Amino acid sequence: MDEFVVYILYSEKHAKTYTGYTSNLIDRFHSHNQLATKGYTKKYRPWHVVYVKVFYTKREALAHEKWLKSGQGRTFIKNNILPKSI
Repeated sequence: MDEFVVYILYSEKHAKTYTGYTSNLIDRFHSHNQLATKGYTKKYRPWHVVYVKVFYTKREALAHEKWLKSGQGRTFIKNNILPKSI
């Protein structure tokens, strides 16, 4: 059975977050931190995984990712996931 992971990356150096989903967190994390040659995540390296939630359907994962990117979700991230000094 496939699993889908919604994750949040945090760049302490730049105080930035990135929210995404994947079916292979290890490879995706490696891509964000080392392989990517362009894009948002390349500019704010290094990244640390600060949140992971596993889903058994792509639909559920995408819905959760969408929620995390909403106003309520961003508030949740700020209040519950990120270091309190931010």
